[in-house]
Amino acid sequence: MSEVHTIDLMFQETPGVIAAFVFDTGDGLAVVDTGPTSTLGVLEEGLGKLGAGLGDVRHLLLTHIHFDHAGAAGSILEKSRKARVYVHEKGAPHLVNPEKLLASATQIYGDQMDTLWGEMKPMDADRVTALTGGEGLKLGHADIHALYTPGHAVHHLAYHSGDDLFTGDVGGIRLLERQTPRAPTPPPDINLALWRESIERLRQLDARTLHLAHFGRYPQSQAHWDGLLQTMQLDAERVREPMQQGRDFAYIKEQFTETLLAELADEDAALPELYEFACPPWMSVQGLMRYWTRQAARSAIQGGQA
Repeated sequence: MSEVHTIDLMFQETPGVIAAFVFDTGDGLAVVDTGPTSTLGVLEEGLGKLGAGLGDVRHLLLTHIHFDHAGAAGSILEKSRKARVYVHEKGAPHLVNPEKLLASATQIYGDQMDTLWGEMKPMDADRVTALTGGEGLKLGHADIHALYTPGHAVHHLAYHSGDDLFTGDVGGIRLLERQTPRAPTPPPDINLALWRESIERLRQLDARTLHLAHFGRYPQSQAHWDGLLQTMQLDAERVREPMQQGRDFAYIKEQFTETLLAELADEDAALPELYEFACPPWMSVQGLMRYWTRQAARSAIQGGQA
């Protein structure tokens, strides 16, 4: 595969938070995760530095449909009439009709929606290729393997091509080389058991470079995946234990955030502020509390049936 270019989308004018990845397929450009529409101008500038523009984009490979990964896809399709979107089948309907997705996000972000994410435009269904994972895609001279990698989202995919592995969010957040990867766990459908299975699937691949949307490129290494598994379990237990003690969200959020930021500061003084921007700890707490609540309900049902 041709060289992969990392474009820093400068989310909210902050470097090192959200990346898009671009490579030439020989049949136009492929973009892995578009970022939100609020950063579309920066993406266009980045393409310009490569001697291209949005009209040269032919393939949009989306790892999942969260705004920071897929928000600009509909706008790009308007500017490149030959472009197609590739996404998991469970996410595809929400790109064609994003009303439900927008309503859900508005409950969280309120009047900050436009500032943070910009418009998420619907797209024609006939320009969307719905995947289940396991497909081999021939895009020009590039051979791309789509892998189903749930855990962060039920509709999450990773893409593998030669030495390159595009992990979306299942590969964790790693904002600096020295940072131990962390799992972003916002609601609604975090599943730690499935996430661990996805990690084991990815770490076995013959790839040399991991491309993380948050943020950048790192060598494929067992240390990366081991670190992610360790911190995922650590963060999950830091939410589960106080829940079992009857603590409320406000208490858990405060304790979780204080501990997390202290650990990040030990790795690099710049990390706490940057990480809070890339992955607000309160959202990770919300997702983990929802996960543990659902796990408890499932155990109760199974116990009642025994």
